[in-house]
Amino acid sequence: MELSLAIVLFLAATLVIAVAGTKLTRTADQMADLTGWGEALFGAIFLGGTTSLPGIVTSVVAAYNGHPQLAISNAIGGIAAQTLFLSIADISYRKTNLEHAAASFANLMQGLLLIGLLSFVLIGVSGPELTVWNVHPLSIAMIILYLAASRLISKAKDRPMWSPRITLATVQDIPDRKNIENLSLRRVTFKFIMLAVVVGAAGYVVAKSGIAIANQTGLSETMIGVLFTAISTSLPELIVSLAAVRQKALTLSVGNIIGGNTFDVLFVAFADIAYNKGSILHAIASDQIYVVALTMMMTSILILGLLHREREGIGKIGWESLMIILVYLAGNAYLFL
Repeated sequence: MELSLAIVLFLAATLVIAVAGTKLTRTADQMADLTGWGEALFGAIFLGGTTSLPGIVTSVVAAYNGHPQLAISNAIGGIAAQTLFLSIADISYRKTNLEHAAASFANLMQGLLLIGLLSFVLIGVSGPELTVWNVHPLSIAMIILYLAASRLISKAKDRPMWSPRITLATVQDIPDRKNIENLSLRRVTFKFIMLAVVVGAAGYVVAKSGIAIANQTGLSETMIGVLFTAISTSLPELIVSLAAVRQKALTLSVGNIIGGNTFDVLFVAFADIAYNKGSILHAIASDQIYVVALTMMMTSILILGLLHREREGIGKIGWESLMIILVYLAGNAYLFL
């Protein structure tokens, strides 16, 4: 693929992801009401997983084509970028700190699960080289842990042992009666699936064009993954979160980012299965380890913000949003400059 064509395809696919991601927001909010699952749980598991489709496709295609560093950089770099996007959504919500207004037990549990899954990656990288049919056992363990923890979070939603304090600034997740009375779950589900297919196809184009750009420009796979494909394939999360804030679906906005981030760790497991030269965890360089640690730091700051729940700080955003922005910019500057 020629460089000019790769750049055009990359930008076109990015635009498609942005448009389809916008339409996913309203559909997801409707499904959360129709199914009764609530914005936090639906946003974390279903919407987060759907908006992650471009990233999944990108990492799997990159791994299958023998680009392990691009695959992992895209996966973990996407988590860091999406955490940054939550701070951008916080800036767009001018009434109060978004993390204060969207307090949710499910979102807190998803954040802790994310840190746990990222620790699996570090253990696999630093531990002995072990594979079963060219796949690291920890990759399979990550998938099992994600499924088991998602079930636990789903059960805990109905009978939580902890709940956030409700304040005047808290926007509670109350189902819209119009959605329940006037919409068909079958039609809304079909629309959701069609949009997911479009987003996934665009993700494939981003992966192939991203590989071509990396090959022909001489840029490192880490830089392409963290700064280009990760941000491009994460656009649905940004668009969905901003649109959810405008629709006052604040819990859905936060749940989409945190849940999407948790699901994104599974990119590593899927890429490991697609990589045919052994375990992809054994092909990770120090740059990818650095990005994992940086992402864990940003997630820890976010969880502290969800627990502390500052009403407003500088520019009417929480201290955690400001810290996430500074850590992301400083961390990437240190890595690449």
